[in-house]
Amino acid sequence: MKKASAVKSRGLHRSRDLRSEYRFDYAKARPNRFARRARVKSVVVLLAPDVAKVFKTGESVNDALRAIMKAVPRRKAAASSN
Repeated sequence: MKKASAVKSRGLHRSRDLRSEYRFDYAKARPNRFARRARVKSVVVLLAPDVAKVFKTGESVNDALRAIMKAVPRRKAAASSN
């Protein structure tokens, strides 16, 4: 417990205690180019290499899956999943 109280009493200042290579220069920061995509509800799926050879884009994967969804009859949801 000595260590925890020593840190409190010392008044730890993060910016001074970090090594220079770990300090972030916010002047060089850029807006997050992926932020717009993150707002949209999506699921990330990793494709096996053999599947990725056939489906080069996410759009092609979605088109194939939509075709399968149309071809396969839907099952009714279980009563407990409401």
